[in-house]
Amino acid sequence: MSKPDELLVDIAALVESERSNQMSLTVVVAGAVITGRLAPEALWRRRVAEVLKDSAQLSPFAAVFETDEAPDDPPRNTAPTHLHFHLARILQGSLGLPETGGMYRIALQDVSAWSVGDLSYSDN
Repeated sequence: MSKPDELLVDIAALVESERSNQMSLTVVVAGAVITGRLAPEALWRRRVAEVLKDSAQLSPFAAVFETDEAPDDPPRNTAPTHLHFHLARILQGSLGLPETGGMYRIALQDVSAWSVGDLSYSDN
């Protein structure tokens, strides 16, 4: 999409304003289907920083993701430009990759289709 879907932008803005990670969404980006829960950007960044800090090789990159924003700071009043997925999987056939869920940042303008809800998949 060259211009993000206004309804999807509204959903992303609501996730940012509520500071919640309970909204499940499935999107199609460049032919890939990604499903999972949305998180506010500040929460997503903190979680990525925590994971990087735990890695001997990647810990120097944690600072890039750290934010000065406190959990109870009021949300920024700018329109979101990205979706921040937490516990997300790329669906490939009957598999969800990674099995445990990953952290994905997706530009709203790159989403070509979307659906509310987390698509289930089978490991069989």
